[in-house]
Amino acid sequence: MDRKTNLKQINEKGKVWDIAVIGGGASGLGVALDALSRGLSVVLVEKADFAKGTSSRSTKLVHGGVRYLAQGDIALVFEALKERGRLLQNAPHLTYNQPFIIPIYTFFDRLQYSIGLKIYDWMAGRLRLGKSKFISREETIQRLPQIKQEGLKGGVVYHDGQFDDARLALSIALTCHDLGGCLVNYMQVIDLLKDQNGQIKGILVRDELDKSKYKIEAKMVVNATGVFADKILQMDQPDAPKSIQPSQGIHLVLEQSFLGGNDALMIPKTSDGRVLFAVPWLGKLVVGTTDTLREKAKLEPEALSKEVDFILETAGAYLTKSPNRKDVKSVFAGLRPLAAPKEGSTKTKEISRSHKVIISKSKLVSITGGKWTTFRKMGEDTVKEFTNITGESLAPSTSAEIRFHGFTTAPENGHWKGYGSDALFIQKMIRDNPELGHKLHPDYPYTQAEVVWSTRHEMAMKVEDILSRRMRVLLLDARAALEMAPKVAELMAQELRKDEKWMAAELEDFQKLANKYILK
Repeated sequence: MDRKTNLKQINEKGKVWDIAVIGGGASGLGVALDALSRGLSVVLVEKADFAKGTSSRSTKLVHGGVRYLAQGDIALVFEALKERGRLLQNAPHLTYNQPFIIPIYTFFDRLQYSIGLKIYDWMAGRLRLGKSKFISREETIQRLPQIKQEGLKGGVVYHDGQFDDARLALSIALTCHDLGGCLVNYMQVIDLLKDQNGQIKGILVRDELDKSKYKIEAKMVVNATGVFADKILQMDQPDAPKSIQPSQGIHLVLEQSFLGGNDALMIPKTSDGRVLFAVPWLGKLVVGTTDTLREKAKLEPEALSKEVDFILETAGAYLTKSPNRKDVKSVFAGLRPLAAPKEGSTKTKEISRSHKVIISKSKLVSITGGKWTTFRKMGEDTVKEFTNITGESLAPSTSAEIRFHGFTTAPENGHWKGYGSDALFIQKMIRDNPELGHKLHPDYPYTQAEVVWSTRHEMAMKVEDILSRRMRVLLLDARAALEMAPKVAELMAQELRKDEKWMAAELEDFQKLANKYILK
């Protein structure tokens, strides 16, 4: 996937694409994937990097949504469980079957969660990842060595999926590229193109790296910008009402030893009525999340002090060693694009997580809401509108069967797993040039070769792209990411033919960013 080649495609005179997708996160990539599976021509533009926003800041779960079951949103759970099964089948190099344990302290909890999770198992049908069951106090302590033991009666085990969100987004982007799609990051939509009848016929975009502009004509334009959907809706119709209510969720990253074992912890009821997860992820422990209404959508949201305190206190109530601020390796925040609630309703946990496809008078198609697990179904539901918009017939969707780029039934262990079958090519680079095998940091396995690979083949354009989303170091250990940045900048500068000035600017930008991930 080469950015220069794709820019040439965008610049082709007289070309009219079937679908132009605005947004390179989960929902935009889902639309592109589904459209390509039906043989349509697709261009996708993203104003920053793929999955830069919400799509790289999740709780790292591919899940049916135990919480939605409790809220009675049965249809969403059925849909999500089906999609969860497909994702684990199509991307074994980026997904895991993760056992979760709910610690049980009362008989009523045992009854409630055992029954609820049996229903969850039944709903998953043949795509079930494992049976839920009650385990003894002794086994709970053995599997969660750091769990508070006072009053503990046992635990309920259930299974869900776990994944690397940003690398999955990248794998889908590469899959779209392999299917003939044209994807470009750092490409901002600055206007919508309309015909004399006021109907959408394309987009005007600006390259954020060199400021050149391009006109892209398309039969259908999809607004898949998540938390920024209103900006595009207002570009189409200046008086469009607010459709998105951003809700912030933060996560703290700790050493895995705070929980011990390989199981994840699920605390079913926190003081604000949400659930709290502590999930082993890439050798660390991700603990979250919160639900805080925010006024404005930001590309780089920051955790509030009260959110950090809430997670530390809640986790501390269940762990033998309470974590404190000094123990946090990194903190990251994401914004959920919830449907703006009706007047008088403010409870974000009650707003449905199901998605909606909206078509404006000018035939701009917007996809809002949803969650990572159902990204493919969101894409399918959006592309279905192609016939309504264009009057052209549409081939059936085959996106449910597509195996994602890097697919292998025998992925390597450790950090190589995330590259899937591409790991072999990176390892060959190291054999050909052993210096590329040097680690970027003594505490982490990432090599110089991976920086070169991501710059050449994964459209990484900035130091942040590598350290935050190609490798996940910024989210795992922000201080280590800062130490790795100079070498990353040097290797990228060689590949992209950039000078010292570029390197200095990149390092300054990355320093500012990384400081937001470090708890003061």
